[in-house]
Amino acid sequence: MQDKPFYITTTLPYVNSEPHIGFAMEIIRADVIARYKKSLGYDVFFNTGTDEHGAKIYENAVKAGITPQEFVDKSAKNFKDLLSLLNISDDVHFIRTTDEKHIKACVEIWNKCLEKGDIYKKEYKIKYCVGCELEKTDSELVNGRCELHPDREIEIREEENYFFKFSKYQKPLLDYYNENKNFVIPDFRFNEIKSFLERGLEDFSVSRLKEKMPWGIPVPNDEAHVMYVWFDALTNYISTLDWPNGDNYKKYWEQIGAEKREVVQYCGKDNLRQQSAMWQAMLMSAGLPLSTNIIINGFITGTDGIKMSKSLGNVINPFEVIEMFKDVTDYPEDVLRFVLLHDISSFEDGGISIESIKQSYQSNLANGIGNLTSRVMKMATSYGVSIDVSESSINTIKNTEKMGTVSLYNDIESFNLNKALQSIMFSVSDIDLLIQKKEPFKLIKTNENEAKSLLKGILHSLLQISVTIEPFLPKTSDKILECIRENKMPEKPLFNRLQ
Repeated sequence: MQDKPFYITTTLPYVNSEPHIGFAMEIIRADVIARYKKSLGYDVFFNTGTDEHGAKIYENAVKAGITPQEFVDKSAKNFKDLLSLLNISDDVHFIRTTDEKHIKACVEIWNKCLEKGDIYKKEYKIKYCVGCELEKTDSELVNGRCELHPDREIEIREEENYFFKFSKYQKPLLDYYNENKNFVIPDFRFNEIKSFLERGLEDFSVSRLKEKMPWGIPVPNDEAHVMYVWFDALTNYISTLDWPNGDNYKKYWEQIGAEKREVVQYCGKDNLRQQSAMWQAMLMSAGLPLSTNIIINGFITGTDGIKMSKSLGNVINPFEVIEMFKDVTDYPEDVLRFVLLHDISSFEDGGISIESIKQSYQSNLANGIGNLTSRVMKMATSYGVSIDVSESSINTIKNTEKMGTVSLYNDIESFNLNKALQSIMFSVSDIDLLIQKKEPFKLIKTNENEAKSLLKGILHSLLQISVTIEPFLPKTSDKILECIRENKMPEKPLFNRLQ
């Protein structure tokens, strides 16, 4: 796999509010895949950033009494700061949709779609949800309101806009879906978008009148219009690669064929249509290769099953969660990473609360992997038992056939990170049970050789946990590996008990 290009991206969070735990979950999941692929020798380009145009941004800037650019500059910094706080890979690329290279790319793809005959102007009247920045059909409304934004009234909009010929790409998209059986993961989301297409596609608006909504990228050769926020935002996946002529674009996106490149996009279930259909149709229109996988997350809810939202006041702030655990561990970012990866389904909605986070920390980290590391290393140092921790021994662990980790790595390859991390934690429990059953701390007094042989096996199992958990909990992994390599106890517990 050496040097095989691999591209992975999150959606760009909309900067109309503070970073929330849903974005933290998405960027952490993408980071796990990026770290895992790099560990196998892939040449990884990892993208995230901020979506900074549109009606909600303009509304919030006006309310705050500042310019939209001032508003997005301040908001984008909060999202960028979150990356280091979550220990996201330090080579991640961060694109802003107000960046000059992004604006140029948007103009370029607009012109390509226009030249293809896929952009045209017409009068229209629609029901519009500002919360989603999307048109809504009657079947998508509940009591006349958007199901995802029931606190906002649906707007009736009637004006002349530019439209994209989405309807033209119904059959090409369905053909692509049929040829690429794992294009959308999980399969039940794939079935949803197939059903959506089979019902027929309607062309969608790709501009707004500047006099009504001035905060956007100007439409080429028509100063009266700005680009619709989705047409603008989706282009980030190639603008970050310096499309159309950048070397990164040629390396990570342009090469055709699954053997040569992989393009993976993470998004929430409310982005299914935009990522797997609208964006792919735009790529087809511009004559560009399509994505290879779209991975769909569920929503994070409260433990009552209600989706987290600012209006309901049930949002969990990722900054506050990390701050909460700073006094009990040197790895508070790994606490949040663990909970979002282990406790929430990779594809379904999942509920958490501050209390459930604390409970998971106590049972899985403090009493689980942290306690196991201290326990094993105390016996190893006391009895003079150590093992080889060379690069070759670590690479052997990554050899799935030899080490029995084929199921674990298959789960990661299929983006089922929740299942993969749970299987690692089962290994933690298995080692604990082995220690309870064999009692090497007693056996050492009656059969030293057998006790030391047993403990070597346990150390190898702990090493395997350290290596396989690295993409999920990188700092925790490094500390366990350091203890085994240097044959020493942790200076203090990895995860102290909560008071």
